[in-house]
Amino acid sequence: MTERDHPFLDFRNLVFHIWKHLNLPAPTPVQYDISSYLQHGPRRRVIEAFRGIGKSWLTAAYVCWLLWKDPQHKILVVSASKDRADAFSIFVKRLIETVPELAHLKPRGDQRNSNLAFDVGPALPDQSPSVKSVGITGQLTGSRADTIIADDVEVVKNSATVTQREKLAELIKEFDAILKPLASSEIIYLGTPQTEESIYNLLPARGYEIRVWPARYPKDQKHYLQYLGRLAPFIAEAFEDGRGPPWSPVEPTRFHEEDLLKREASYGRSGFMLQFMLDTTLSDAERYPLKLTDLLVMDVDREAAPIRIMWSSGPEYVLQDIPSVGFTGDRLHRPMYVAKDVEEFTGSVMSIDPSGRGGDETGYAVTKLLRGMVFLRRAGGLKGGYSDETLEQIAHVARAEKVKTILVESNFGDGMFVKLLEPVLRRIYPCAIEEVRSIGQKERRIIDTLEPVMNQHRLVVDAALLRADQKDDSQYQLFYQLTRITRDRGALRHDDRLDALALAVKFWTDYLDRDVTQEEDKRAEELFELELRKFEESVFGLSRPRDNYYDNY
Repeated sequence: MTERDHPFLDFRNLVFHIWKHLNLPAPTPVQYDISSYLQHGPRRRVIEAFRGIGKSWLTAAYVCWLLWKDPQHKILVVSASKDRADAFSIFVKRLIETVPELAHLKPRGDQRNSNLAFDVGPALPDQSPSVKSVGITGQLTGSRADTIIADDVEVVKNSATVTQREKLAELIKEFDAILKPLASSEIIYLGTPQTEESIYNLLPARGYEIRVWPARYPKDQKHYLQYLGRLAPFIAEAFEDGRGPPWSPVEPTRFHEEDLLKREASYGRSGFMLQFMLDTTLSDAERYPLKLTDLLVMDVDREAAPIRIMWSSGPEYVLQDIPSVGFTGDRLHRPMYVAKDVEEFTGSVMSIDPSGRGGDETGYAVTKLLRGMVFLRRAGGLKGGYSDETLEQIAHVARAEKVKTILVESNFGDGMFVKLLEPVLRRIYPCAIEEVRSIGQKERRIIDTLEPVMNQHRLVVDAALLRADQKDDSQYQLFYQLTRITRDRGALRHDDRLDALALAVKFWTDYLDRDVTQEEDKRAEELFELELRKFEESVFGLSRPRDNYYDNY
């Protein structure tokens, strides 16, 4: 076999060989398509592919392929953090060390052989190593490369604000100074957009081609056009000729329908659109991710609730007697099904977002938990900051709702609010009180907390609360705040009530992994066992040890 006939000249063959060596399943059609684009794409290209598809692994194999073809090639790997870039470099080095067909690339004893910067065996002496890794904020100046791999240079920590994105956009300009002025030199971005204003959207104006591999086919023709012609032809052509049905999985062997539904529930609707659909042209429907239609609205008792409640989007379940403060088409829904059996709530907390004496309110929310569902009983805002009247109103609400614990966001006043509230509680309603410190950008934190729970229809709202909420000025209404919040800093003028609700839901998060669909069956078994025991005692005079918790009913 001549060198020109070597199967590795087609990069996809090397990918297959490496996957087999690593005991991985054969590469998928999407992975082969990305591999082809790595080999034949333009000099400046952006690969946007959904999380988990293996774009970094494929590109590490591509680095090996480049060095297999030309040992004099120089590659620079840049990531948001040095640790991330180093992990990429280490993986490349491990492939060279373990794949027999790449053994000739192992560094010699007189060459650089660090995990973070190394030479390959046939490479001639040079100031630049064959492979080098560096963080985007590290020492880029002085490096030289034939190929620059920008692997996830945009992450949440460096792109959350306008200032951070502007700084990142300036940092990546340094790539042009590093790249060697050769016809074969190339810059390859690998990434997943972190915001609607992703820096990747700026790259076409700098001469880059963006190719996108989302997890699903587009929803419809309108959604298809939102990709601006950047969808991989492999996906676009299948969608156009009907081989890829709208919203069906692009990679059904690894990311099937059930898997994607779980990921969407975990990430939330807007997070899924960014992380898995690579859609940065979000419409208002996705820009405002919290929807009233995801809520369950019903009368909620103070002490007990049905053991199972089911949501439906059917028009027959739309509430007509409570106006919706959401956007067009965002309606309130009553449950499709409510179980006859009820239980006492397993927990009840009141959360408080304190404020000073300005225009902000002291927001509060009373939530209760039962079998993986969160019930919002009361919520509102109080003027007066930390006045005696405000503190007493809080204590009276806690007593009326029989809450077990009061959560107070401690960011305000360094715990002063708790110290003022404690003596009032001792006098009116003694109960536990805890301080909770919130970190990160407020808007993102609120959405990331509420969206997954609401998307799974696990937040039940008392209908009376919705009616009462609409009596206040719109900007102070809880459900106005809920439907108007975005991930932008300062998205809302007032967010006190919504922040209090997010604080409470965050508290219950650890309890929300219970499978609600199995709870009713579990309850039926408990009641059957209870009736059976009563029958045995009345007929046979038998009595068994009380070793199950349902014996306490």
